[in-house]
Amino acid sequence: MSAATTRSRTPRTPDRLCVEAVELARAAAEEAAFPGVVGAHVSAVAEGDRVVTHFFESKEPGYRGWRWAVTVARASRAKNVTLDETVLLPGDDALLAPEWVPWSERLRPGDMGPGDLLPTEADDLRLEPGWSGEDAPPPNSVVSTEMAELVEAEDADVTDRVTVPARGSISAVAEELGMRRARVLSRYGLHSAADRWDESFGAKTPMAQAAPASCVSCGFLVAVGGSLGQAFGVCANEFSPADGRLVSLSYGCGGHSEAAVMPAPLRPAPPVLDSMASDEFVLRPAEDTGPVPVPAPDAQAVDLDLGHS
Repeated sequence: MSAATTRSRTPRTPDRLCVEAVELARAAAEEAAFPGVVGAHVSAVAEGDRVVTHFFESKEPGYRGWRWAVTVARASRAKNVTLDETVLLPGDDALLAPEWVPWSERLRPGDMGPGDLLPTEADDLRLEPGWSGEDAPPPNSVVSTEMAELVEAEDADVTDRVTVPARGSISAVAEELGMRRARVLSRYGLHSAADRWDESFGAKTPMAQAAPASCVSCGFLVAVGGSLGQAFGVCANEFSPADGRLVSLSYGCGGHSEAAVMPAPLRPAPPVLDSMASDEFVLRPAEDTGPVPVPAPDAQAVDLDLGHS
């Protein structure tokens, strides 16, 4: 181990004159703070050669555990100690503000109210382009071949334990249409349920009245089958107050997928240096600023005047 390495690991010895400059450091702290908020001297720490930081207690309301740190220094072979820096620093038990969290991460389900807008990023993982039939669907789409094979394999694992009607039979058609139950919902029951759901998540609610768009064009809407699918869907936006609820297609909230777009960060304009224009400088004062002083004649002109006289 070299001598330089050993010297760097050993603690520095505080400079004696810098350590004794407590009153200079206190005066600097009191000048930066309000009167009466600088407490007792806590410690002095060597920051380098002839550089020492003095710590004082802070009695500032709301800054429990903070300390005033005043750094003083002395030049080589000089006896005068000068002030370097004065700051207010937190101590080990200081009361600190919580770490700042961006609003996009701070937002929680249920925080959205009527009139609030929740911008949706262009690359939001919860959304994907709709399939128009012109291009192949994405691999994670529900209409892709890979997902169809996966769903078929999972359905096979689930349905192996139950009796599945033969494909093409009347029982299979009834199973597909949901008609194998002893009784199904009547037309009156459907209308009654639709009225209740529309009252909670319909077009007349305050949230829908303040929404920028309706659910019929939202990417978070999950379509439902049957006759109810013509007027209702399921909301799949976790930040929406209707998450997991059956909502009317005319309902809406600020979390609409296409209602707001994340704004791009502002870029400062490039610097412009105008070197073609001329600057005007006033050589004579304005008339309303007072009389213009007349310069005195030089000595040669005085002599000439005297000679002619």
